[in-house]
Amino acid sequence: MKVKKILLLLAQGFETFEASVFIDVLGWNQTYGDGTTSLYTCGIKKEISSTFNLKVTVDYTIDEINIDDFDALAIPGGFENFGFYDDAFKDDFQNLIRMFENKEKTIASICVAALPLAKSGILKNRKATTYNMGGKRQQQLKAFGVNVINKPIVIDKNVITSWNPSTAMDVAFKLLEILTSKENTEKIKGLMGF
Repeated sequence: MKVKKILLLLAQGFETFEASVFIDVLGWNQTYGDGTTSLYTCGIKKEISSTFNLKVTVDYTIDEINIDDFDALAIPGGFENFGFYDDAFKDDFQNLIRMFENKEKTIASICVAALPLAKSGILKNRKATTYNMGGKRQQQLKAFGVNVINKPIVIDKNVITSWNPSTAMDVAFKLLEILTSKENTEKIKGLMGF
């Protein structure tokens, strides 16, 4: 079986929990599931600080990525006051998103990670959701020309968006299901106690 490679794209100030769900679910699959998923981290620079200042050294910088080597893109959200949008709205970050979209590869995002997707233009006139508390981020998403759907998880073609950290595990499991199978995903969910 072909191993599917997933790129976990991290912006400065990314939410640690939202990144960890992709690492864990895909890692559990690699170890106890069908073994066909392998995850790699990426950022604008080699060392990135998360929300709450966990320092992470990524596998690749964006300029080292060959899109054809990867099957899917996963992006956790983050906090504005920890610099999330400083990275997520940069041209390099935006261009990488567009390249995955142009090849119609699966893109899974959690919470405010829908905003860089929208800024890149890939969600224009499409359905999506984002952080739902207070309405500010949903209005921001709408301003990018997105049809904002007030649901926990929205899938439009190859793009998954979700509305807050409570949806993180479900997004990771949905990505696993798309990359492998429903049966394999149910097995991993059971082994993880979900």
